[in-house]
Amino acid sequence: MSKAFSNCFAAPDANALPLLAVSLAEWPKVAASLSPLEARFAEGAGFRAEPGSFLILPGPDGAPRTVLAGVESYRSCQALGALPWLLPPGDYRLAGGADPERAVLAWGLGAYRYARYRKPPRMPARLAASEQDFPEQARALRAIWWLRDLINTPAEELGPAELAEVAGELARHAGATLRTWVGEELLSAGFPTIHAVGRASARAPRLIELLWGDPEAPELVLIGKGVCFDSGGLDLKPAEGMRWMKKDMGGAAHALALARVVMEEGLPVHLRVLIPAVDNMIDGRAFKPGDVIRTRSGLTVEIDNTDAEGRLILCDAISYAGERAYDLCLIFATLTGAARIALGPELPAFYTDDDALAAAIEEAARSCEDPCWRMPLWRPYLEYLESPIADLANAGGGKMAGSIVAALFLARFLRPDRPFAHFDLYAWNDKDRPGRPRGGEAQCLRAMIEVLRRRYRQAS
Repeated sequence: MSKAFSNCFAAPDANALPLLAVSLAEWPKVAASLSPLEARFAEGAGFRAEPGSFLILPGPDGAPRTVLAGVESYRSCQALGALPWLLPPGDYRLAGGADPERAVLAWGLGAYRYARYRKPPRMPARLAASEQDFPEQARALRAIWWLRDLINTPAEELGPAELAEVAGELARHAGATLRTWVGEELLSAGFPTIHAVGRASARAPRLIELLWGDPEAPELVLIGKGVCFDSGGLDLKPAEGMRWMKKDMGGAAHALALARVVMEEGLPVHLRVLIPAVDNMIDGRAFKPGDVIRTRSGLTVEIDNTDAEGRLILCDAISYAGERAYDLCLIFATLTGAARIALGPELPAFYTDDDALAAAIEEAARSCEDPCWRMPLWRPYLEYLESPIADLANAGGGKMAGSIVAALFLARFLRPDRPFAHFDLYAWNDKDRPGRPRGGEAQCLRAMIEVLRRRYRQAS
């Protein structure tokens, strides 16, 4: 494929070793088709086509002849993502048993390694595939690898300024324009909550805005939470809770990665990307529990908890976006631990009050095998955000329904006449799984690429 994938994909070559994907259901039929020698070899090796397993069958001369690889099914072949680092280095070609597009995607997802500080001990096995034959998969893989790199980069090297540089490089490459408001400019420009959260850091907070496309086209707004490191502020996180907070800019990485694909595919939209980028740190200027902040919208917010900072920086960006009649607003944020308690690390939550949009997201998630789960915007829980001295509180006093309450907070700042979806992400793999190495992860990204393709390609 492209240079970025030269380590895991090879040019199509008939001499590459054939790889036959086989599911548990299909294994008896495949086993019956093997030669007596191959059948005895497979039986002796205990191969039963469990997903993620493989067996290299030798030819009469003892040299490798075919690889059998266990998958879930023809269409669900995520288990192939385990093979780039399990198979011996070399070139392999898909010989059937799996959807080629899904096989290429699984292979590329599994071949990724974050190599900024430590190089992999060897090259991965390569799958014969041409970018010309799989253009959509190539774009998605480039975006996902890039997103994972951003999340995996330590906060020391990816602060608000560096995140703005990343957005600037993307803008230059795509022919987009970039604007940033930095430090005290945020106050004069009317973004007080972004400033309040980020002012205690030695690295100045900022709002990053990327614009691309025809201003007369439907406006697509992508907003990503860019907390480059979250100490919790004065409501300090414990060590365990702070350890992986370099990933708290995962929402920003998702918004930028999705924007990248939108621009590469030339979707007919006017794209606006907003990234409030801050560190949530502690010094004498830190915002405090009990403070009241007047947001860009004019609503006042009492600070119950300085560790509920993501919704604060997002509310100003959301209000700014709503000053224009956008067609669709998508918000990505590693917003609450409550979403993980409810759904676990592999299943991100999403919120919308638009049933048609929810159905489109759910159908795309199923078809892409990129899962997410709709959660309710249960309006009675607004009582958890009541404040005795301000329009609302940022966290509420209880521990119930934390993810829903956070989504309701954001909804207070959204235009009521325009569709939106908010994704409460984990953006991380706690352990290695096929196609999902430990570390930063894209969640809902492929599903949302598909939603936007369908929404805007069909409309054009």
